[in-house]
Amino acid sequence: MTLTQPKIAVLKKELRALALLAIPVAIAELGWMLMTVVDTAMVGHLSALAIAATGLGGVLYTTIVLFGFGLLLSMDPLIAQAYGAGDMPDCHHTLHQGIFLSLALTLPLMAITWLLPGVLLHWNVNPTVTQAAAPFIRILALGTLPLLLYACLRRYLQALHLVRPIMLALLTANIINALGDWALIYGHLGLPALGIVGAAWATNLSRVYLMLYLAAVIILQEKKHPTGLFHQLPHFDLQRLRQMLHLGLPASGQILLEMGAFAAATVLIGRLSAVALAAHQIVLNCATLTYSIPLGIGSATAVGVGHAVGRKDFPSAVRTGWLGVALGAACMSLSAALIFLFPHPILHIYTNDARVIAVGSGLLWIVAFFQLFDGIQTVTTGALRGAGDTPTSMLLNLLCYWVIGVPLGAALGLRWSWGVYGFWMGLSLAIILLACTLLIAWHYVARKIKTRPAADPLVAEVPMDW
Repeated sequence: MTLTQPKIAVLKKELRALALLAIPVAIAELGWMLMTVVDTAMVGHLSALAIAATGLGGVLYTTIVLFGFGLLLSMDPLIAQAYGAGDMPDCHHTLHQGIFLSLALTLPLMAITWLLPGVLLHWNVNPTVTQAAAPFIRILALGTLPLLLYACLRRYLQALHLVRPIMLALLTANIINALGDWALIYGHLGLPALGIVGAAWATNLSRVYLMLYLAAVIILQEKKHPTGLFHQLPHFDLQRLRQMLHLGLPASGQILLEMGAFAAATVLIGRLSAVALAAHQIVLNCATLTYSIPLGIGSATAVGVGHAVGRKDFPSAVRTGWLGVALGAACMSLSAALIFLFPHPILHIYTNDARVIAVGSGLLWIVAFFQLFDGIQTVTTGALRGAGDTPTSMLLNLLCYWVIGVPLGAALGLRWSWGVYGFWMGLSLAIILLACTLLIAWHYVARKIKTRPAADPLVAEVPMDW
């Protein structure tokens, strides 16, 4: 296909619109991930055991609470498509149902988290690490409600293109978290030295701040530009909640399968030494940090595709999806180069333990290898979500991670004694396969979207039978 001047102008305009949305969202995701990095770096100067315990606890808690996050991702296509169609009352209605859903999820997720330490002992995880991680996990559980409400308010603002307040909230929350870590881990400002437990309290404080910040933004925005949010009485809508679960359960399943794969690897690596687990946790932190960039681009892509679908501009929805994938691939190619060239300086940010650095440097080269594919699979998932297709990503995550990646990693790591490197090789193969299969899926879905007449119903209501 030859690109004419008008087509190039359209692509430039849509790329600019996507970038203006993606950059603040990516910075917000980066800010979110940085809180974990700061926690790990702060406790890293205590001991390798401290890194291992906070890493294990953080990964397991995050995996559980991301089930709730995944359900709330259903707000992305619903609000974005309603906003694209100019239906603000429907945007408000979805926000109300998201708040109800957050309240309903809090106690079950907290209960599951509270039981985790006992389960770890039955999985033969290093008992010393488990004992240190138990209070950390249980204190993190206390911040579940503000975390879910933050996620709900963020989805609403993001779908309405109000992304700069989200970015500022995360950046300032990092300051609160870092100060809290410094004061509570080491006992500054007259506070007791709580060790790794102090990091959990600092994290909870930052979560409450995030919830209150976004709530204040919505209140002030409504006063400045009224949309009728506070004139619309919230009421429980079972039909809308079913619609959210229809979209959210596959999205939540996809996140659980992806994060669960890394959590399972963390638990199995916990059978090895504290040094291996510490190196794994540091490298996982690095991979999560770089992952935040395509995650932000993917969220922006989901909103952009949803807006285009809402206004029945299906060709624009397809172009936005492909532009997002290209942007994610470009960013992660740069990330791969930086990780490959500077593994030791990166590791020294976290620890000075020579044993941990020796193991971690090899793992970082594996991470550098799959960066491009991680970017592609993350943004493609966002494009599919914006089109209303969440089951495809869940099924492909199940296949790539749990049928191939995790079993292969466990076999290489434990049976063939490759240790922590074997686990990461299995996960790396899963990410590569996932990127390739999701690209094929988006190709078929995009072709379906592009050929639909403008009078057709929303893509979210069209069965994806490719």
